[in-house]
Amino acid sequence: MPSIRQSYTVTVPEEPPASAFPFLKQEMRRKSSSMSGSVLVSTFVGLLINQAKNSKSAQGLVGLRNLGNTSSVLQCLPLFRGDWIYLLGFPVVLLEFAKLLQTMWTSSSSEAVGPSEFKTQIQRYAPRFVGYNQQDAQEFLRFLLDGLHNEVNRVTVRPRGSSEDFDHLPDREKGDRMWSKYLEREDSKIVDLFVGQLKSSLTCSTCGYCSTVFDPFWDLSLPIAKGYGEVSLMDCMSLFTKEDVLEGDEKPTCYRCKARRRCTKKFTVQKFPKILVLHLKRFSEARRTSKLSTFVNFPMEKLDLREFASENSINAVYNLYAVSNHSGTTMGGHYTAYCRNPTSGEWYTFNDSRVTPMSSSQVRSSDAYVLFYELASSSRM
Repeated sequence: MPSIRQSYTVTVPEEPPASAFPFLKQEMRRKSSSMSGSVLVSTFVGLLINQAKNSKSAQGLVGLRNLGNTSSVLQCLPLFRGDWIYLLGFPVVLLEFAKLLQTMWTSSSSEAVGPSEFKTQIQRYAPRFVGYNQQDAQEFLRFLLDGLHNEVNRVTVRPRGSSEDFDHLPDREKGDRMWSKYLEREDSKIVDLFVGQLKSSLTCSTCGYCSTVFDPFWDLSLPIAKGYGEVSLMDCMSLFTKEDVLEGDEKPTCYRCKARRRCTKKFTVQKFPKILVLHLKRFSEARRTSKLSTFVNFPMEKLDLREFASENSINAVYNLYAVSNHSGTTMGGHYTAYCRNPTSGEWYTFNDSRVTPMSSSQVRSSDAYVLFYELASSSRM
């Protein structure tokens, strides 16, 4: 039976999860045994920067041959952009990932790149991505980021399981403490870029007692608000954060009342990430054959999310830099990507091996599935 107070205590498991790509770590250890991490980083990043400087054309305009959802997701990741690569700050432990990254940013746009070796390595530990059939782009993105994070986690020895009671702390301090507990186990440049923190508030309708829970998030899955053919992204955010009533079988147990009570639940954002990934829930969780084609109108610049913050925040304004699109149905769909080049600021369509310029007015469409925003204060465009 749920309790309003149940998540005040943070329990850390003793055993860390297995790495998503353990074989790559061993491979790189063998290949780099005679080279220090700093030399690897300097050499690799130096190559990218020098070739970018010597080129008169925009970098990164290289297509990827069709391998299911892989191409669209990889084009949208900021890790592939020349102005972000140095921020990773680690020896390149994912061999095929690094080789693909290097090829994309040092090749001419006249020939598409085949990420088959990279995907082959992923398929060894994620059989659901085997073959060329359509898989969910958001699922692949989460798996990829989790694998990258596990490989470059700064925490080499996770602390043993422990419990701490944060019930007596004010919400801001409680959120900070829970974030610190998270970083004691999960701390990497991937986390620095992609992970934010949600605040969940449960309020008892009888006594008014409010409990708060703080959880990390890698992306936000937004329900699509019902409208007449078109809704705004802010409508979707409002629906995601709206206050819900928990009653009937969903009633939790109030810590103060010591009984199950009707409660209200509401989400707010406690900590905004540098890269905000917004997943539009176009597919029904109950029926994967059903897809919503509602046009979601999203801003290209100055997406202001301060009204959804847990408290006053000046770092909640974002600029769009990429969109992963899904056209067609679940039975016969196709993924493409729209990306803004970090060098020129121009928008391009990445349709597998084809890369073509596009107008910024074409970026919004009813095919938009995953939106990639960059915090305006950290924008390098």
